[in-house]
Amino acid sequence: VEAVKPYFTSFVARWPTVDALAAADTDAVMKAWAGLGYYSRARNLKKCADIIVSAHGGRFPSSETELKTLPGIGDYTAAAIAAIAFARPAAVVDGNIERVVCRHEAIETPLPGAKKPIRAFVRRVTPNTRPGDFAQAMMDLGAMICTPKRPGCDRCPLRTTCRARQGTDPEFYPQKPVKAKKPLRRTAVFVAVREDGAILLRKRRDKGLLAGMSEVPNSGFTSRSDGDRSIGAAPFAASWKKTGTATHVFTHFRLELTVFRCDVRAAAVPPGWWWSEPHAIGSEALPTVMHKAIGAAGIRTGRSNLAGKSRENQQ
Repeated sequence: VEAVKPYFTSFVARWPTVDALAAADTDAVMKAWAGLGYYSRARNLKKCADIIVSAHGGRFPSSETELKTLPGIGDYTAAAIAAIAFARPAAVVDGNIERVVCRHEAIETPLPGAKKPIRAFVRRVTPNTRPGDFAQAMMDLGAMICTPKRPGCDRCPLRTTCRARQGTDPEFYPQKPVKAKKPLRRTAVFVAVREDGAILLRKRRDKGLLAGMSEVPNSGFTSRSDGDRSIGAAPFAASWKKTGTATHVFTHFRLELTVFRCDVRAAAVPPGWWWSEPHAIGSEALPTVMHKAIGAAGIRTGRSNLAGKSRENQQ
């Protein structure tokens, strides 16, 4: 939450209404989102605003069924909007609520298998009056009292009926399946620096991994395959020098970057490529992994020194 707050404040100040977001340029939205990860959410947010304005007269539908027809809105978001914005008794279930219910009902089925009984329980107990307040209270209960580690059971308003507290250690719940080890992928990244400090960038394809984002030229990578890590993958002939490596963790794989740099004079670039000047690089739609690559080339961008623990959803 703390990491997202400044993004949220800036975002809603720039686009305070759904009409304003619908009128926005998609590239501008992606730039404002850069660094948060989960880039498919930004694209869906823009698409959703477009549909709300063009097909719904600028007003969100109020039912879960209608809400789920909109881009990026699934079960949880639809229920949350219906309950909090429209006072409909919808079963809102986020990660915090899953933990509260698993402990209260002592559900031993590992997630995600436990999702069905959890949702059924929340549906039974959600009141017809003030369902939005109930949903937010359950979220806060999980976030502040029924925490993953060292839950504050003595302060919990549900302590007298909680089966986990009456039985084994509440931290036993919820059960999660053993995580598979993330595969390691490798690629080469090429940071071209113009004599005035500008960096050569290009835009990624509109579909797939980090779709529509900006990047420095590289040999390509996916969650299933490596890129060419040799200097032979450079986008053009120049005095490329290896400056180091960088690592980044995506949702489904880890990525190791071999970083090369060259310093060049002003030159023409292919269509869809551009030189980003030093004052502008921080506002480009660069995902964190690219800031790390640029940082490994000896250039500070404001986010290039992020710790290796930084994660981004691969979409």
